[in-house]
Amino acid sequence: MSTASGEQQEPVELIRQKPFRVLVYTGLGLFLVLMVFWPLAMKLKDPDFQQHISEHRVMVGMTKEQVLQSWGGPQTINTSFTKDGIRREEWIFEDWENAAIVKHRYLYFEEGTLIGGWFQGPGERLPTQAPSNPHLPKPQT
Repeated sequence: MSTASGEQQEPVELIRQKPFRVLVYTGLGLFLVLMVFWPLAMKLKDPDFQQHISEHRVMVGMTKEQVLQSWGGPQTINTSFTKDGIRREEWIFEDWENAAIVKHRYLYFEEGTLIGGWFQGPGERLPTQAPSNPHLPKPQT
């Protein structure tokens, strides 16, 4: 059965159109590149994290000593071990704004290297901001 030349074809769904697919795949590719290579570029730009430490910021890949220099000591350290024997630590920092409001900062370490963290509390602090009251370590004599 042949179709008449006057008949119109069914419209193609948006997701099946080539320009849309190219746009989606390009966006996913750029996202992947930024997620993988941006942290590497930041590490190459400041390999020993001295700029981060001077600005009281932390970044994944820092050692515990570098975090102590940047933020000082935490109020609580929770330690656990995986079934493979990997040491994990959770550091909890408390930032008291007044007697009723406290913000918590959580950092997670594996084998002495920072692997992540998050913030909790009203008016959550952005990771690029310095702590309002960093707990500076005491100078070693």
